[in-house]
Amino acid sequence: MLLAAGKSDSNERPPLSYRIIAAVAEKEGVDPTALEPPEYDSLYDVLNPEALDSLFAPRQNGATRSGGFVEFEYAGYDVTVFSDGTVDVAE
Repeated sequence: MLLAAGKSDSNERPPLSYRIIAAVAEKEGVDPTALEPPEYDSLYDVLNPEALDSLFAPRQNGATRSGGFVEFEYAGYDVTVFSDGTVDVAE
């Protein structure tokens, strides 16, 4: 499953960490608010969401960061987050 981050009218996107939660919730067939302990591990148990949000955030001058990706396991899925905001969730 690929979830590409779309822009809203205000040009603001949800934080990358939220898009991860939303993509995994969609795979699980649940509401994103249902991905919480004790049934699911907290995303904080896997990685630092603020650090991930910062890693691919635009630079202070507004320039986009160069390409890259981060891979990790969360809630039994292999999650890949790309610098363009795309989140891939695979079993």
